[in-house]
Amino acid sequence: MVKYLLKILIAVALLISLFSCEDEGYMSSPDAKLQFSVDTVMFDTIFTTIGSTTQHLKIYNPYDENVLISRIRVAGGDFSNFRLNVNGQTTNEAYEVEVPARDSIFIFVEVTIDPNGQNLPMVVQDSIEFTTNANVQDINLVAYGQDFKLIKGENIETTTWTAEKPYLVYDYAYVDSTSTLTIEPGTRIHFHKGAGLYVKGTIKAEGTFQNPIWFLSDRLEESYQDIPDQWNGIILFSGSHNNVFNYTTIKNANIGLQAGNIEDDGFASLQLSNSKIENMAYAGLFALKSKVTGYNNLIANCGFYAVALLVGGDYEFYHTTIANYWGNFSSRARSTASLVLSNLLVVEQSDGSKVTYTGDLENAFFGNSIIFGNNQNEIELGDSEENAFNYEFDHCIIQVPDTFDISDKDHFRNVWKGKDNNPKFVDPFDEYDYSLDTLSAAKDIGNPDFAKEYPMDIMNKDRTADEGPDLGAFERIEKKDEE
Repeated sequence: MVKYLLKILIAVALLISLFSCEDEGYMSSPDAKLQFSVDTVMFDTIFTTIGSTTQHLKIYNPYDENVLISRIRVAGGDFSNFRLNVNGQTTNEAYEVEVPARDSIFIFVEVTIDPNGQNLPMVVQDSIEFTTNANVQDINLVAYGQDFKLIKGENIETTTWTAEKPYLVYDYAYVDSTSTLTIEPGTRIHFHKGAGLYVKGTIKAEGTFQNPIWFLSDRLEESYQDIPDQWNGIILFSGSHNNVFNYTTIKNANIGLQAGNIEDDGFASLQLSNSKIENMAYAGLFALKSKVTGYNNLIANCGFYAVALLVGGDYEFYHTTIANYWGNFSSRARSTASLVLSNLLVVEQSDGSKVTYTGDLENAFFGNSIIFGNNQNEIELGDSEENAFNYEFDHCIIQVPDTFDISDKDHFRNVWKGKDNNPKFVDPFDEYDYSLDTLSAAKDIGNPDFAKEYPMDIMNKDRTADEGPDLGAFERIEKKDEE
């Protein structure tokens, strides 16, 4: 009897030892508390139904023992707008998640917001609950959502886009040759990845200084606000006429605004004024055998060309700032000039052969303008010598090598170059501020006749109010010393 009792006691002891070995790897104190990288996981404004970028939360174990989180859950459960990814699995509830001693793990969070039919941004909230040794902690989840009007692969007949809600373009919006798209002041048009606005008819985008029109991507998070190549861009096909872009901002596409195309006969016509085209992967303004007039425009930071005027055409620009300091977005150095003027275009075919397109450059005029950047040569001239090649810079600062000849008065009148003629933008690298510093060489040296034609600058300042008009789109008016 004693013999059997001894065997039972040994077996019980072994079982107790076995289970205690399994448990001793985790801290069992009810006072155990996790630490977190933030107390609130915050999402910037996103579009309803489209989803968001992924945010992450880091969970720290501050103890010398492993901690077992018995449950991680979104408080709203299956009805929540938020989704978790724990250890590679998408779920809103996970069990027995280990955090090693003095170590940490990541949890990833996404959100989708359903449209509510309202025009104003909405707030969606929830929380993540962590249960450790019966101790419950929570982290807040907050997302701001915006309702919108969806345009998904649509042919647009003559219509007006209004400012009540933003527009979201999926795939494309196409304006046919018999239609006109009018866009009211204050309207915001957002484009999903790969989407674009394609116009064979006419587009009238006439904003105001107080209520400009915006063309930009559908990623509204702060981290995306200056990233190029988030959408395709706007194309005005050859045959598209009387297009107007006034007080518009076009940002973060591949090609911001293309006027004309090789495949179609004829040309496109465009009036571009008081507008900003920034952060394009390829080009800001890309024109082919077309007619463009512009004033008070900023075209900046593009991976290849800020402005490319190819296969001839007819162009006039006044008080325009072309500033290319590409570099913050890519490890690839830019080797191309900011401005290229050419009466030809050579296109390489898939079989390796090349096709050359030519056209007369009837006119390419730049008055009271700045062409500058972080390359030694920011102007490229391409002349086939078989077609007309007429261009002129009048009262301009240009970034070119010292060896660049500006003595020909048919092409260069009152043109400044060299390091002593730096326009000195306030902050072209970090804040993308292309207004003029107080020591700018571009101050007060413009042609007054051009300024009389365009007396107000892009910021609605009177460029005739001081000693002389400045070059470029921005007028700097110094504050007078108080007597």
